[in-house]
Amino acid sequence: MPRQYRKLATSKDLNRLMTRYYATRRVLAKIKPLAWVTSGAPVEILEAMGIITLYPENYGALCGAQRVATPLCEKAEAQGFSQDLCSYARTHIGSILDKKQAPMGGLPRPDLLVVCNNICGTVLKWFQTVSQIYNVPLFLLDTPYLHEEESPPDDGSPYIPPHTVQYVAEQLQELIAWLTHHTGRKLKQKKFLKVLELSNEAVRLWREIRELCQARPSPLNAPDLFINMAPIVVLRGTKEAVDFYRKLKSEVEGRVERGEGAILVEEHYRLLWDNIAIWPRLFHLFKLFTARGACFVVDTYTNAWSLAVDMADPIEGLARTYTSVYINRSIQARAALMVDMIERFQVDGVVFHSNRSCKPYSLGQYDLQRIVGERTGVPGLILEADMCDTRAYAEDVLRTRIEAFLELLAAQ
Repeated sequence: MPRQYRKLATSKDLNRLMTRYYATRRVLAKIKPLAWVTSGAPVEILEAMGIITLYPENYGALCGAQRVATPLCEKAEAQGFSQDLCSYARTHIGSILDKKQAPMGGLPRPDLLVVCNNICGTVLKWFQTVSQIYNVPLFLLDTPYLHEEESPPDDGSPYIPPHTVQYVAEQLQELIAWLTHHTGRKLKQKKFLKVLELSNEAVRLWREIRELCQARPSPLNAPDLFINMAPIVVLRGTKEAVDFYRKLKSEVEGRVERGEGAILVEEHYRLLWDNIAIWPRLFHLFKLFTARGACFVVDTYTNAWSLAVDMADPIEGLARTYTSVYINRSIQARAALMVDMIERFQVDGVVFHSNRSCKPYSLGQYDLQRIVGERTGVPGLILEADMCDTRAYAEDVLRTRIEAFLELLAAQ
């Protein structure tokens, strides 16, 4: 099959950035405290306190992309961890059990663990297991689920009850005290504000990059977004993230000005992706769409890192931001956000990845498909797979469903 994809020049910059990220942390961990954190943790606090951070979830995605996640999952399963558990968790635990098979020899040993349950409940038990393995302290930031919300404001931010904001903000103060107790480091206000400014700048740039995909043809496709989201997750609050996204934005703006699309064939259909990427088959899967001129111009996954922190009250701002993540919100709120994306990006169809690993993200997708379809008239397709575990990926079944869905779009 001929190449259907326009490669980003900044992909080389991203490779260098992420290689340096893992390499420097392995060195810095010898002289500074190292914390393993969840993707929804308030990393700005740790960055401001000079605490090095690593993300086992990001490492799980890396293992998935390198197609070593499944054997690492099997290592964890051999020790009694169920195959029904999150494949990120099983992959990471497997990498601890078998460092020889793990990319880069696994992650360096943590001094601290910080977990936030705004993304799912599994992370707590996962990190408790890691805490027991390494005998290191664990902090849980509990963010209440936003069950019933008022209509979202124009900026898409949710209504959060004042008592919820206060509850999370008080825990953030406890986190700061806990980090000081275990590391001897204090949070300096000037440094904290600088980190927040850098975090907000990276978020702003990432949001603007994603919004450029409203252009026809779209300058980016879902794989571009999935791969280039790495710095906004693991390097929030750093100059490196800001510098990278400025360069990426410039390249994407150039594509828009020249009328260059992400895919090399004519763009016939504009799609929305829901849920985490299928990392082991990332480009292979999307070729089934691009071959027919279908481009994923927007998604809910990378949108999760598009919320800035209100600097008027930094702690309260962090409380609001980290409670507002997409999968910590009600089905009604998620549907409203998807409808907004469909309208602004002129989407023709929605593809829901029913992710065997990520229950909080996947539960409710049939309701979302129905609600969004009723409100917009846009058809939806549900694909069952897993973000890392290739044993849950059935190529022939997915191909048949995708072809039928694209035929439906062509008939409209």
